[in-house]
Amino acid sequence: MAQLLKIQSEVEEFKKEYFYRNSQAEETRQKENHAATQIQSWFRACKVRAYLSHLHKKAIIIQKIWRGFTARARVRQMVKEAYFIMKMNFYNEMAVRIQRQWRGFFVKKYIHNFYARKRYMEGLAVKNELVRRELDELEELKKRERDCLEMVREQTAKVYQAHRLHHLLSTKQCPGVFNSPFRPAPHEMELLLRQVKYQVPPRLASRGRACLMGIPGPTDPSFPGTFGSPWIKTSRTCYSKPKLPPIASKKQQGLLREPGEVWEQRVHCPDLMLCLQTSYTHLEEATNQLQQQ
Repeated sequence: MAQLLKIQSEVEEFKKEYFYRNSQAEETRQKENHAATQIQSWFRACKVRAYLSHLHKKAIIIQKIWRGFTARARVRQMVKEAYFIMKMNFYNEMAVRIQRQWRGFFVKKYIHNFYARKRYMEGLAVKNELVRRELDELEELKKRERDCLEMVREQTAKVYQAHRLHHLLSTKQCPGVFNSPFRPAPHEMELLLRQVKYQVPPRLASRGRACLMGIPGPTDPSFPGTFGSPWIKTSRTCYSKPKLPPIASKKQQGLLREPGEVWEQRVHCPDLMLCLQTSYTHLEEATNQLQQQ
């Protein structure tokens, strides 16, 4: 009986303890639940962060491997292209060198032959010498023409001066200015004054009357008192017959020919222009023709 009572008392105490502990557990349930939730969230966050870090590392490894692979492939492609370009440049340089050698050989042998070029230069030198000789002759001819024209002008001027200084001619009673007794021989102007006869001054001759009578006026180029007067002695009479027109015949060649006529004959002469009309291979062609004959 005692044992039963003891067990019953312990059961009562157990119930009270159970009730007390359940009430305390009910009071702290919300706090423990919130704490457990926080612990779980922190743990799961740690797991997720660790997983994400692991994924990030693996992604970096994958990217590193892929980028290294692509970079190595790009470098290999660049090396191939550079090698190809270098090889093509070498081939082009060798081809240019071969072409240069071949073209030089071909041009020297078939186009610009050295001996043909030498013959051309020799023929050109001969032709240049002929042209120089002809030019020297033309220059000498022009110089002679200029000298002749200058001499004609000087003689015409002397004749004109003699016409104007005819009053200084020597006489039997009084020697002239140009015929000094102290000279061994008369002066040149004195001899010219003796050849030229006195002309009537233009102011004394009536121009109208002279024109009616056929006498050339003072301004006429053939008037003896001008630069264009011929070296012909004229009569002392003021009146002369009108000159008839010349007979249509070939003009006679005088002492001095016209410069234009001489130049035309010089230029249009076929014998003179023969050397200028020939080619620079004239000597070679003549040699070949003689060999064929």
